[in-house]
Amino acid sequence: MTNQARKSVPPGLIKSVDRSAKSSHSGFSGLGIAPGLLESIGRLKFSEPTPIQKQAIPIGIEGKDLIAIAQTGTGKTLAFAVPMIQRLAQIKGRGLIITPTRELALQIDKALNDVGRTLSLRTTVLIGGAPMGPQRNSLERQPRIIVATPGRLIDHLEHRTVSLAEVQILVLDEADRMLDMGFAPQINKILAAVPKKRQMMLFSATMPKEILALARREMQVPIHVEVAPSGTAPAKVIQEMFFVEKGAKTQLLKVMLEKYHGPVLIFTRTKHGARKLTRDVKKMGHLAAEIHSNRSMPQRREALDGFKSGKYRALVATDIASRGIDVSGIELVVNYDLPSNSEDYVHRIGRTARAGLSGRAISFATLDQKKDIRDIERLIRSDIPISKLPPLPPQRKGDFAPKSLRTNEPPKRPYPDHHSSSGPKSSHRSSNRVGYRWRRRT
Repeated sequence: MTNQARKSVPPGLIKSVDRSAKSSHSGFSGLGIAPGLLESIGRLKFSEPTPIQKQAIPIGIEGKDLIAIAQTGTGKTLAFAVPMIQRLAQIKGRGLIITPTRELALQIDKALNDVGRTLSLRTTVLIGGAPMGPQRNSLERQPRIIVATPGRLIDHLEHRTVSLAEVQILVLDEADRMLDMGFAPQINKILAAVPKKRQMMLFSATMPKEILALARREMQVPIHVEVAPSGTAPAKVIQEMFFVEKGAKTQLLKVMLEKYHGPVLIFTRTKHGARKLTRDVKKMGHLAAEIHSNRSMPQRREALDGFKSGKYRALVATDIASRGIDVSGIELVVNYDLPSNSEDYVHRIGRTARAGLSGRAISFATLDQKKDIRDIERLIRSDIPISKLPPLPPQRKGDFAPKSLRTNEPPKRPYPDHHSSSGPKSSHRSSNRVGYRWRRRT
Protein backbone atom coordinates (compact mmCIF):
# COMPACT_ATOMS: atom_id res chain seq x y z
CA MET A 1 0.00 0.00 0.00
CA THR A 2 1.45 3.34 -1.00
CA ASN A 3 2.09 6.21 1.41
CA GLN A 4 -0.50 8.21 -0.49
CA ALA A 5 -3.06 5.44 -0.02
CA ARG A 6 -2.28 5.30 3.72
CA LYS A 7 -2.98 9.01 4.06
CA SER A 8 -6.38 8.62 2.41
CA VAL A 9 -7.58 5.93 4.81
CA PRO A 10 -8.63 6.68 8.41
CA PRO A 11 -6.51 4.86 11.03
CA GLY A 12 -8.07 1.64 12.29
CA LEU A 13 -10.54 1.35 9.41
CA ILE A 14 -8.50 -0.68 6.97
CA LYS A 15 -5.84 -3.32 7.49
CA SER A 16 -3.18 -2.91 4.80
CA VAL A 17 -1.23 -5.77 3.29
CA ASP A 18 0.98 -6.31 0.30
CA ARG A 19 -0.01 -9.49 -1.47
CA SER A 20 1.99 -8.87 -4.63
CA ALA A 21 4.77 -11.17 -3.43
CA LYS A 22 2.52 -13.86 -1.93
CA SER A 23 3.88 -16.60 -4.10
CA SER A 24 6.93 -17.20 -6.18
CA HIS A 25 4.91 -19.33 -8.61
CA SER A 26 4.24 -17.95 -12.06
CA GLY A 27 0.76 -17.34 -13.39
CA PHE A 28 -2.39 -17.93 -11.36
CA SER A 29 -1.18 -21.15 -9.70
CA GLY A 30 0.15 -19.48 -6.56
CA LEU A 31 -3.00 -17.55 -5.62
CA GLY A 32 -4.94 -20.32 -3.86
CA ILE A 33 -7.25 -20.97 -6.80
CA ALA A 34 -8.85 -24.43 -7.02
CA PRO A 35 -7.54 -26.73 -9.80
CA GLY A 36 -10.85 -26.74 -11.69
CA LEU A 37 -10.93 -22.97 -11.87
CA LEU A 38 -7.26 -22.86 -12.87
CA GLU A 39 -8.15 -25.08 -15.84
CA SER A 40 -10.99 -22.73 -16.81
CA ILE A 41 -8.68 -19.72 -16.58
CA GLY A 42 -6.14 -21.53 -18.74
CA ARG A 43 -8.76 -22.31 -21.38
CA LEU A 44 -9.60 -18.61 -21.51
CA LYS A 45 -5.94 -17.93 -22.43
CA PHE A 46 -5.19 -15.96 -19.26
CA SER A 47 -1.57 -16.74 -18.45
CA GLU A 48 -0.47 -14.06 -15.99
CA PRO A 49 -2.63 -12.29 -13.41
CA THR A 50 -2.82 -8.52 -13.51
CA PRO A 51 -1.61 -6.64 -10.40
CA ILE A 52 -5.15 -6.21 -9.03
CA GLN A 53 -5.91 -9.90 -9.63
CA LYS A 54 -2.68 -10.96 -7.92
CA GLN A 55 -3.52 -8.93 -4.83
CA ALA A 56 -7.31 -9.28 -4.62
CA ILE A 57 -7.91 -12.96 -5.46
CA PRO A 58 -6.15 -14.48 -2.39
CA ILE A 59 -7.94 -12.05 -0.07
CA GLY A 60 -11.31 -12.79 -1.63
CA ILE A 61 -10.76 -16.55 -1.45
CA GLU A 62 -10.03 -16.19 2.29
CA GLY A 63 -13.48 -14.67 2.74
CA LYS A 64 -12.24 -11.28 3.95
CA ASP A 65 -13.78 -7.89 3.25
CA LEU A 66 -11.89 -6.01 0.57
CA ILE A 67 -11.57 -2.52 -0.89
CA ALA A 68 -9.76 -2.66 -4.21
CA ILE A 69 -8.74 0.50 -6.05
CA ALA A 70 -7.59 0.10 -9.63
CA GLN A 71 -7.96 2.02 -12.86
CA THR A 72 -10.11 0.74 -15.70
CA GLY A 73 -8.86 -2.07 -17.88
CA THR A 74 -6.92 -3.84 -15.14
CA GLY A 75 -8.93 -7.05 -14.90
CA LYS A 76 -11.13 -6.24 -11.90
CA THR A 77 -13.95 -8.55 -13.01
CA LEU A 78 -11.82 -11.69 -12.73
CA ALA A 79 -10.46 -10.38 -9.42
CA PHE A 80 -13.86 -10.79 -7.76
CA ALA A 81 -15.40 -13.47 -10.04
CA VAL A 82 -12.84 -16.16 -9.17
CA PRO A 83 -13.12 -15.78 -5.35
CA MET A 84 -16.92 -15.65 -5.51
CA ILE A 85 -17.21 -18.79 -7.63
CA GLN A 86 -14.71 -20.70 -5.49
CA ARG A 87 -16.28 -19.75 -2.16
CA LEU A 88 -19.82 -20.54 -3.35
CA ALA A 89 -18.58 -24.04 -4.19
CA GLN A 90 -17.65 -24.39 -0.50
CA ILE A 91 -20.53 -22.65 1.32
CA LYS A 92 -24.30 -22.37 1.09
CA GLY A 93 -26.01 -19.19 0.01
CA ARG A 94 -25.61 -17.00 -3.03
CA GLY A 95 -23.53 -14.16 -4.39
CA LEU A 96 -24.77 -10.71 -5.39
CA ILE A 97 -22.93 -8.33 -7.71
CA ILE A 98 -24.16 -4.74 -8.07
CA THR A 99 -22.89 -2.71 -11.02
CA PRO A 100 -23.91 0.66 -12.49
CA THR A 101 -24.78 -0.14 -16.13
CA ARG A 102 -26.60 -2.79 -18.12
CA GLU A 103 -23.64 -3.37 -20.40
CA LEU A 104 -21.29 -3.98 -17.49
CA ALA A 105 -23.79 -6.38 -15.89
CA LEU A 106 -23.95 -8.46 -19.06
CA GLN A 107 -20.16 -8.52 -19.38
CA ILE A 108 -19.77 -9.64 -15.76
CA ASP A 109 -22.33 -12.40 -16.27
CA LYS A 110 -20.42 -13.63 -19.33
CA ALA A 111 -17.16 -13.66 -17.37
CA LEU A 112 -18.80 -15.63 -14.54
CA ASN A 113 -20.12 -18.24 -16.95
CA ASP A 114 -16.84 -18.46 -18.85
CA VAL A 115 -14.90 -19.16 -15.66
CA GLY A 116 -17.53 -21.28 -13.90
CA ARG A 117 -18.77 -23.29 -16.88
CA THR A 118 -17.38 -26.60 -15.61
CA LEU A 119 -19.18 -26.09 -12.28
CA SER A 120 -22.61 -25.71 -13.92
CA LEU A 121 -22.89 -22.31 -12.29
CA ARG A 122 -26.37 -20.81 -12.51
CA THR A 123 -26.53 -17.02 -12.75
CA THR A 124 -29.15 -14.42 -13.57
CA VAL A 125 -28.99 -10.81 -14.71
CA LEU A 126 -31.44 -8.20 -13.43
CA ILE A 127 -31.21 -5.01 -15.51
CA GLY A 128 -33.52 -2.25 -16.62
CA GLY A 129 -34.67 -2.12 -20.22
CA ALA A 130 -35.44 -5.85 -20.16
CA PRO A 131 -38.85 -7.43 -19.37
CA MET A 132 -39.54 -8.43 -15.78
CA GLY A 133 -41.22 -11.75 -16.66
CA PRO A 134 -38.14 -13.69 -17.83
CA GLN A 135 -36.17 -12.27 -14.90
CA ARG A 136 -38.83 -13.54 -12.46
CA ASN A 137 -38.69 -16.97 -14.09
CA SER A 138 -34.91 -17.00 -13.81
CA LEU A 139 -35.09 -16.09 -10.11
CA GLU A 140 -37.49 -18.99 -9.49
CA ARG A 141 -34.72 -21.36 -10.63
CA GLN A 142 -32.67 -20.23 -7.60
CA PRO A 143 -29.49 -18.88 -9.22
CA ARG A 144 -26.32 -18.99 -7.14
CA ILE A 145 -25.20 -15.56 -8.36
CA ILE A 146 -27.29 -12.49 -9.16
CA VAL A 147 -25.80 -9.69 -11.23
CA ALA A 148 -27.92 -6.55 -11.09
CA THR A 149 -28.14 -2.84 -11.62
CA PRO A 150 -29.41 -1.02 -8.51
CA GLY A 151 -32.71 0.26 -9.90
CA ARG A 152 -33.94 -3.04 -11.31
CA LEU A 153 -32.92 -4.96 -8.17
CA ILE A 154 -35.01 -2.53 -6.10
CA ASP A 155 -37.94 -3.17 -8.47
CA HIS A 156 -37.71 -6.90 -7.74
CA LEU A 157 -37.37 -6.30 -4.00
CA GLU A 158 -40.49 -4.13 -4.02
CA HIS A 159 -42.41 -6.77 -6.01
CA ARG A 160 -41.07 -9.46 -3.64
CA THR A 161 -39.80 -11.52 -6.54
CA VAL A 162 -36.33 -11.79 -5.01
CA SER A 163 -34.98 -12.29 -1.51
CA LEU A 164 -31.48 -11.29 -0.49
CA ALA A 165 -31.59 -13.11 2.84
CA GLU A 166 -29.23 -15.84 1.59
CA VAL A 167 -26.56 -13.52 0.19
CA GLN A 168 -23.19 -14.54 1.62
CA ILE A 169 -20.91 -12.63 -0.75
CA LEU A 170 -21.66 -9.08 -1.93
CA VAL A 171 -19.67 -7.21 -4.57
CA LEU A 172 -20.09 -3.53 -5.38
CA ASP A 173 -18.40 -3.01 -8.73
CA GLU A 174 -17.56 0.50 -9.96
CA ALA A 175 -18.79 1.78 -6.60
CA ASP A 176 -17.69 5.37 -7.22
CA ARG A 177 -19.57 5.44 -10.52
CA MET A 178 -22.77 4.22 -8.87
CA LEU A 179 -22.55 7.01 -6.31
CA ASP A 180 -21.85 9.55 -9.07
CA MET A 181 -24.99 8.36 -10.88
CA GLY A 182 -27.13 8.97 -7.79
CA PHE A 183 -27.63 5.34 -6.77
CA ALA A 184 -26.76 5.89 -3.10
CA PRO A 185 -30.41 5.50 -1.87
CA GLN A 186 -30.83 2.25 -3.82
CA ILE A 187 -27.52 0.89 -2.57
CA ASN A 188 -28.51 1.65 1.01
CA LYS A 189 -31.81 -0.23 0.53
CA ILE A 190 -29.95 -3.20 -0.92
CA LEU A 191 -27.46 -3.23 1.95
CA ALA A 192 -30.35 -3.20 4.41
CA ALA A 193 -31.82 -6.29 2.70
CA VAL A 194 -28.69 -8.47 2.81
CA PRO A 195 -27.45 -10.18 5.98
CA LYS A 196 -25.10 -8.16 8.15
CA LYS A 197 -22.80 -11.14 8.43
CA ARG A 198 -21.47 -11.58 4.90
CA GLN A 199 -18.33 -10.98 2.89
CA MET A 200 -18.23 -7.68 1.02
CA MET A 201 -15.84 -6.73 -1.75
CA LEU A 202 -15.84 -3.17 -3.05
CA PHE A 203 -14.13 -2.34 -6.34
CA SER A 204 -13.63 1.23 -7.45
CA ALA A 205 -11.40 3.32 -9.69
CA THR A 206 -11.28 6.21 -7.23
CA MET A 207 -11.53 6.61 -3.46
CA PRO A 208 -13.92 9.49 -2.69
CA LYS A 209 -15.02 10.19 0.87
CA GLU A 210 -18.40 8.56 0.20
CA ILE A 211 -16.63 5.24 -0.41
CA LEU A 212 -14.75 5.53 2.87
CA ALA A 213 -17.99 6.31 4.69
CA LEU A 214 -19.63 3.27 3.13
CA ALA A 215 -16.69 1.07 4.13
CA ARG A 216 -16.72 2.38 7.70
CA ARG A 217 -20.43 1.65 8.00
CA GLU A 218 -20.77 -1.68 6.19
CA MET A 219 -17.44 -3.52 6.31
CA GLN A 220 -15.53 -5.30 9.04
CA VAL A 221 -11.91 -4.07 8.98
CA PRO A 222 -11.58 -4.42 5.20
CA ILE A 223 -8.23 -5.03 3.60
CA HIS A 224 -7.24 -2.28 1.20
CA VAL A 225 -5.29 -2.90 -2.00
CA GLU A 226 -4.40 -0.23 -4.54
CA VAL A 227 -2.43 -0.90 -7.69
CA ALA A 228 -2.25 2.73 -8.86
CA PRO A 229 -2.96 6.09 -7.24
CA SER A 230 -6.58 7.14 -7.53
CA GLY A 231 -7.09 9.06 -10.77
CA THR A 232 -4.05 7.60 -12.54
CA ALA A 233 -4.39 7.43 -16.31
CA PRO A 234 -3.39 4.17 -18.05
CA ALA A 235 0.37 4.17 -18.56
CA LYS A 236 0.34 3.12 -22.22
CA VAL A 237 -2.18 5.68 -23.47
CA ILE A 238 -0.69 8.42 -25.64
CA GLN A 239 -2.68 11.54 -24.81
CA GLU A 240 -3.14 14.50 -27.12
CA MET A 241 -5.18 17.72 -27.08
CA PHE A 242 -6.42 19.89 -29.95
CA PHE A 243 -7.90 23.35 -29.48
CA VAL A 244 -10.66 23.81 -32.00
CA GLU A 245 -13.72 26.01 -32.38
CA LYS A 246 -16.96 24.20 -31.64
CA GLY A 247 -18.21 24.48 -35.21
CA ALA A 248 -15.10 22.78 -36.62
CA LYS A 249 -15.00 19.70 -34.35
CA THR A 250 -16.62 17.46 -36.95
CA GLN A 251 -14.05 18.47 -39.58
CA LEU A 252 -11.24 17.68 -37.15
CA LEU A 253 -12.82 14.29 -36.37
CA LYS A 254 -12.89 13.56 -40.11
CA VAL A 255 -9.14 14.18 -40.28
CA MET A 256 -8.51 11.91 -37.26
CA LEU A 257 -10.59 9.08 -38.71
CA GLU A 258 -8.57 9.27 -41.91
CA LYS A 259 -5.27 9.35 -40.04
CA TYR A 260 -5.98 6.39 -37.74
CA HIS A 261 -7.50 3.26 -39.23
CA GLY A 262 -8.41 1.05 -36.26
CA PRO A 263 -11.54 0.86 -34.10
CA VAL A 264 -12.53 4.25 -32.65
CA LEU A 265 -14.65 5.04 -29.58
CA ILE A 266 -16.00 8.61 -29.63
CA PHE A 267 -17.46 10.28 -26.54
CA THR A 268 -20.02 13.07 -26.52
CA ARG A 269 -21.66 14.79 -23.57
CA THR A 270 -25.29 14.42 -24.65
CA LYS A 271 -27.59 11.82 -26.19
CA HIS A 272 -28.63 14.30 -28.89
CA GLY A 273 -24.96 14.97 -29.67
CA ALA A 274 -24.28 11.23 -29.97
CA ARG A 275 -27.18 10.78 -32.40
CA LYS A 276 -26.11 13.69 -34.58
CA LEU A 277 -22.44 12.75 -34.60
CA THR A 278 -23.25 9.16 -35.55
CA ARG A 279 -25.05 10.46 -38.63
CA ASP A 280 -22.08 12.69 -39.45
CA VAL A 281 -19.60 9.81 -39.11
CA LYS A 282 -21.72 7.68 -41.44
CA LYS A 283 -21.72 10.51 -43.99
CA MET A 284 -17.90 10.45 -43.82
CA GLY A 285 -18.07 6.88 -45.14
CA HIS A 286 -17.50 4.97 -41.88
CA LEU A 287 -19.76 2.30 -40.41
CA ALA A 288 -20.88 3.63 -37.02
CA ALA A 289 -23.32 2.93 -34.20
CA GLU A 290 -24.48 4.88 -31.16
CA ILE A 291 -24.95 3.87 -27.55
CA HIS A 292 -26.68 5.99 -24.88
CA SER A 293 -29.56 5.78 -22.43
CA ASN A 294 -32.23 6.55 -25.03
CA ARG A 295 -31.37 3.39 -26.92
CA SER A 296 -33.24 0.20 -26.03
CA MET A 297 -31.38 -2.74 -24.54
CA PRO A 298 -31.46 -4.73 -27.84
CA GLN A 299 -30.18 -1.65 -29.70
CA ARG A 300 -27.35 -1.14 -27.21
CA ARG A 301 -26.41 -4.81 -27.38
CA GLU A 302 -26.40 -4.78 -31.18
CA ALA A 303 -24.22 -1.65 -31.22
CA LEU A 304 -21.70 -3.08 -28.74
CA ASP A 305 -21.61 -6.53 -30.34
CA GLY A 306 -21.23 -4.94 -33.77
CA PHE A 307 -18.35 -2.81 -32.53
CA LYS A 308 -16.64 -5.85 -30.98
CA SER A 309 -17.03 -7.94 -34.13
CA GLY A 310 -15.83 -5.21 -36.48
CA LYS A 311 -19.22 -4.60 -38.09
CA TYR A 312 -18.92 -0.98 -36.94
CA ARG A 313 -15.64 0.85 -37.15
CA ALA A 314 -16.77 3.65 -34.82
CA LEU A 315 -18.93 3.66 -31.71
CA VAL A 316 -20.32 7.01 -30.56
CA ALA A 317 -21.26 7.02 -26.89
CA THR A 318 -22.14 9.12 -23.89
CA ASP A 319 -20.51 8.45 -20.52
CA ILE A 320 -22.76 5.44 -20.09
CA ALA A 321 -19.96 3.65 -21.95
CA SER A 322 -17.00 5.14 -20.09
CA ARG A 323 -17.06 2.15 -17.74
CA GLY A 324 -19.53 -0.13 -19.47
CA ILE A 325 -17.45 -1.20 -22.45
CA ASP A 326 -14.85 -3.93 -22.30
CA VAL A 327 -13.52 -4.21 -25.83
CA SER A 328 -9.92 -5.12 -26.53
CA GLY A 329 -8.08 -3.55 -29.43
CA ILE A 330 -9.64 -0.07 -29.46
CA GLU A 331 -6.96 1.97 -31.20
CA LEU A 332 -8.31 5.42 -30.52
CA VAL A 333 -10.57 7.14 -28.00
CA VAL A 334 -11.79 10.58 -29.04
CA ASN A 335 -13.21 13.01 -26.50
CA TYR A 336 -15.30 14.92 -29.01
CA ASP A 337 -16.71 16.74 -25.98
CA LEU A 338 -14.74 16.99 -22.77
CA PRO A 339 -16.53 15.22 -19.90
CA SER A 340 -18.43 17.25 -17.32
CA ASN A 341 -16.60 15.34 -14.57
CA SER A 342 -12.80 15.25 -14.72
CA GLU A 343 -12.72 11.71 -13.29
CA ASP A 344 -14.71 10.53 -16.29
CA TYR A 345 -11.76 11.56 -18.46
CA VAL A 346 -9.67 8.82 -16.84
CA HIS A 347 -12.41 6.24 -17.36
CA ARG A 348 -12.98 7.28 -20.96
CA ILE A 349 -9.37 6.99 -22.03
CA GLY A 350 -9.12 3.73 -20.11
CA ARG A 351 -11.21 2.10 -22.85
CA THR A 352 -8.00 1.91 -24.90
CA ALA A 353 -4.60 0.52 -23.86
CA ARG A 354 -6.29 -2.32 -21.99
CA ALA A 355 -4.64 -5.53 -20.82
CA GLY A 356 -1.14 -4.18 -21.40
CA LEU A 357 -1.74 -2.95 -24.95
CA SER A 358 -0.99 0.58 -26.12
CA GLY A 359 -3.53 3.11 -27.38
CA ARG A 360 -4.19 6.75 -28.12
CA ALA A 361 -6.63 9.28 -26.63
CA ILE A 362 -7.36 12.55 -28.43
CA SER A 363 -9.41 15.34 -26.89
CA PHE A 364 -11.06 18.32 -28.57
CA ALA A 365 -11.29 21.48 -26.46
CA THR A 366 -12.44 25.04 -26.98
CA LEU A 367 -10.63 28.05 -25.59
CA ASP A 368 -13.26 28.62 -22.89
CA GLN A 369 -12.62 25.19 -21.35
CA LYS A 370 -9.36 26.08 -19.63
CA LYS A 371 -10.73 25.25 -16.17
CA ASP A 372 -11.90 21.81 -17.33
CA ILE A 373 -8.45 21.08 -18.73
CA ARG A 374 -6.73 22.32 -15.58
CA ASP A 375 -8.95 20.06 -13.44
CA ILE A 376 -8.17 17.02 -15.60
CA GLU A 377 -4.43 17.69 -15.56
CA ARG A 378 -4.47 18.14 -11.80
CA LEU A 379 -6.29 14.82 -11.40
CA ILE A 380 -3.93 12.84 -13.64
CA ARG A 381 -0.89 14.74 -12.29
CA SER A 382 0.37 15.40 -15.78
CA ASP A 383 0.10 17.89 -18.63
CA ILE A 384 -1.77 16.80 -21.74
CA PRO A 385 0.37 17.69 -24.77
CA ILE A 386 -1.23 20.17 -27.16
CA SER A 387 -0.84 19.49 -30.88
CA LYS A 388 -1.03 21.84 -33.83
CA LEU A 389 -4.35 21.84 -35.58
CA PRO A 390 -4.04 20.14 -38.98
CA PRO A 391 -5.54 21.66 -42.15
CA LEU A 392 -9.29 21.09 -41.93
CA PRO A 393 -11.65 20.19 -44.77
CA PRO A 394 -14.52 22.58 -45.54
CA GLN A 395 -17.68 22.25 -43.47
CA ARG A 396 -19.66 22.25 -46.70
CA LYS A 397 -19.01 23.33 -50.24
CA GLY A 398 -17.42 26.76 -50.19
CA ASP A 399 -17.51 26.97 -46.40
CA PHE A 400 -14.06 26.60 -44.83
CA ALA A 401 -13.02 26.48 -41.23
CA PRO A 402 -12.77 29.83 -39.45
CA LYS A 403 -9.66 31.83 -40.21
CA SER A 404 -8.50 31.59 -36.59
CA LEU A 405 -8.24 27.81 -37.01
CA ARG A 406 -6.14 27.91 -40.17
CA THR A 407 -3.00 29.18 -38.46
CA ASN A 408 -2.19 25.62 -37.32
CA GLU A 409 -0.77 27.02 -34.08
CA PRO A 410 -1.77 25.99 -30.57
CA PRO A 411 -3.21 28.77 -28.38
CA LYS A 412 -0.58 31.03 -26.82
CA ARG A 413 -1.89 31.57 -23.30
CA PRO A 414 0.92 31.29 -20.74
CA TYR A 415 0.05 30.26 -17.21
CA PRO A 416 2.22 29.10 -14.28
CA ASP A 417 2.69 25.51 -13.24
CA HIS A 418 -0.57 24.48 -11.59
CA HIS A 419 0.71 21.27 -10.03
CA SER A 420 1.36 21.25 -6.30
CA SER A 421 4.93 21.09 -5.14
CA SER A 422 4.28 17.70 -3.57
CA GLY A 423 2.71 16.15 -6.66
CA PRO A 424 4.72 14.48 -9.42
CA LYS A 425 5.60 16.55 -12.43
CA SER A 426 4.87 15.49 -15.95
CA SER A 427 7.59 13.36 -17.48
CA HIS A 428 6.61 14.43 -20.97
CA ARG A 429 6.43 17.78 -22.68
CA SER A 430 5.05 18.39 -26.11
CA SER A 431 7.42 20.44 -28.25
CA ASN A 432 4.39 22.44 -29.30
CA ARG A 433 3.48 23.30 -25.74
CA VAL A 434 6.64 24.89 -24.44
CA GLY A 435 5.69 28.21 -22.93
CA TYR A 436 1.93 27.76 -23.43
CA ARG A 437 0.00 27.41 -20.19
CA TRP A 438 -3.22 28.84 -18.94
CA ARG A 439 -2.97 31.65 -16.39
CA ARG A 440 -4.29 30.47 -13.06
CA ARG A 441 -7.17 32.45 -11.63
CA THR A 442 -6.47 34.30 -8.41
